[in-house]
Amino acid sequence: MSATVARPSLSACLELLKPVTWFAPVWAFSCGVVSSGLGGAGRWHLILAGLAVAGPLVCGASQAVNDWYDRHVDAINEPQRPIPSGRIPGDWGLRIAVLWTALSLAVASLLGPWGFGATVIGLALAWAYSAPPLRLKREGWLGSTACAACYEGLPWITGAAVMTAGAPDGRVLAMAGLYSLGAVGIMTLNDFKAVEGDRRTGIRSLPVRLGMERAAQLACGLMAAPQVAVVGLLLAWGAPWHAGAIAAALLAQVALMRVLLANPKEKAPWYNGTGTTLYVLGMLVTAFALRPVLP
Repeated sequence: MSATVARPSLSACLELLKPVTWFAPVWAFSCGVVSSGLGGAGRWHLILAGLAVAGPLVCGASQAVNDWYDRHVDAINEPQRPIPSGRIPGDWGLRIAVLWTALSLAVASLLGPWGFGATVIGLALAWAYSAPPLRLKREGWLGSTACAACYEGLPWITGAAVMTAGAPDGRVLAMAGLYSLGAVGIMTLNDFKAVEGDRRTGIRSLPVRLGMERAAQLACGLMAAPQVAVVGLLLAWGAPWHAGAIAAALLAQVALMRVLLANPKEKAPWYNGTGTTLYVLGMLVTAFALRPVLP
């Protein structure tokens, strides 16, 4: 019999925090910084703190929370993960989640009231998504919407707020909201990998509720419709070249969506690496488009 692990290794803790997932909120925060139209002079310490909050801290905390409360599901879907595999023993998963949440709040206190407020909302959604009694992930719409807000909208708003030291421009808020709505589709595709465990443990993700084919159709519509709105708004705001670039990226996504819809189960990970990449590139194009039209 192998010896019981008393405490987790640093490598197991890092795996629990899932650095690969930090990219999306860090990217969205960066889009917020760009969309503010302001330079970094005198603000680099806040930008760096914001990047840390968006990625390693808040996103890392959300991953620890999710893995702790999903440990029984992961024992079915992905038993090699740190908690079900025993590499993070006992209640260390919960301890790390609480510690990382507190550290996130401490660093976010440097970001001003809007940045701190967005961080509080993001952390609250992260806990509500995974932890009882709410456990939003049990209902597909609520769970996917909460995730989308945490990964896209709130980091974007935080990035803009850090730069302006106040409420972001209304156009910035509109774009953050639209790209959050589109991200619900991304989160729906991400749930494809856990369908079997979700079904067996009573989690009604959209792929479980609708079936993979209908869920994929819904995801494509959710990703495409906000981008159409973005194109229209940018044209109205006098940014035709940026609108054209996003329209071209959307047309490419539609072509990729046709491949996805032909075989959703097999192609969902592929689409997340191709079509989703075009989606997030459009976010940055949009952020640059907002710069010359801000007051």
